[in-house]
Amino acid sequence: MHIYPDARSVVRDLSPDEPVILNRPHAAARAARFFSQKFPGKSLYAVKANPSVDLIEILWANGITHYDVASITEVRLVRAALPEAELCFMHPVKAERAIAEAYHTHGVRTFSLDTVEELEKIVRATAAEDGTAAKDLRLCVRLRVSSEYSELSLASKFGVDLADAGPLLQEARQHADWLGVCFHVGSQAMTPFAYVQALERVRAAIADASVVIDMVDVGGGFPSVYPGMEPPPLEDYFEVIHRHFEKLPIAYNAELWCEPGRALCAEYSSMIVRVEKRRGEELFINDGAYGALFDAAHVAWRFPVAALENDLYGADEEFAFYGPTCDDADYMKGPFMLPADIQAGDYIEIGMLGAYGSAMKTGFNGYGNAVAVNVADEPMASLYRGDRIDPRQSDNVVSLR
Repeated sequence: MHIYPDARSVVRDLSPDEPVILNRPHAAARAARFFSQKFPGKSLYAVKANPSVDLIEILWANGITHYDVASITEVRLVRAALPEAELCFMHPVKAERAIAEAYHTHGVRTFSLDTVEELEKIVRATAAEDGTAAKDLRLCVRLRVSSEYSELSLASKFGVDLADAGPLLQEARQHADWLGVCFHVGSQAMTPFAYVQALERVRAAIADASVVIDMVDVGGGFPSVYPGMEPPPLEDYFEVIHRHFEKLPIAYNAELWCEPGRALCAEYSSMIVRVEKRRGEELFINDGAYGALFDAAHVAWRFPVAALENDLYGADEEFAFYGPTCDDADYMKGPFMLPADIQAGDYIEIGMLGAYGSAMKTGFNGYGNAVAVNVADEPMASLYRGDRIDPRQSDNVVSLR
């Protein structure tokens, strides 16, 4: 495959009328090596963040052997691409036929749950034809924890309350060859303390249940770098998690897992868009809320941007974007900082779209087409190059001792 040097070379060569996705395999490979080498346990890629087969294969080649799949479609996709990968069906509410296919056809043994009803469903779906219960189930009880330290909450939909966790762990232990506790602190956790608080709830749940725990899965939430969101180094998260994991009342050989999605794939992709119209401080561009910029529209996520024209010299100003559809909701307030003299016909690169961007694209209103090419330059921001200035103002952000 042809590899372009950067976004500007793509514009010069293609003069694209539609958005262009720029993929950086080297950035995804670097992120995978970081997690596989530095996280003190197993890292499961959360496939929902970006289900690209090319990306999944890059992660596998660079040390990511476990995959968090949340639907039977994701199970099939990853199993077809990676026959030897360990698949973990971590959605707490699954169709019974999906469980059965995952177990009997695709070799999935790890399932999450947060209710007795889901446990019973898993037991039924994985039984042999003669009704014999499966003896090799690896069950993970999902605990509800706070999302107060994260940019996007995941605290209300899934997870058993702490008061009910003990009995559910006890019941799950009766059917599990291997029992774990999992949780999710929310997306883009901006401090390692989010995991400290969650692990204290895990401690309380295990103490109440008085059962042997073979695994603790701290879920996702590991952040990336965006305008206005400069997290501490990921090494701080890893150290804090490991230290508190070591103090839990669990089996001596218990495993520590995590489920990064955004942190593994955000730097993988960016996108070139074209300005179709300027109206004051509003730019009409050819991708938007129903495309790769869903988060920019619906949760006011600010992505880094850069003008790709060489003849723009105006000082940066704040701009908002409108996408290409006829819907007023196709609006991204930003602010996005771009040269004051930007105008119709100019191209913009929007960075850090590898997480959820391409996965969210739709064909609404006839838009959504995008060519994908590989580029060799660096992403607009990175947690993994080693050149980022530590954003912490003091050593008291989180105690590491």
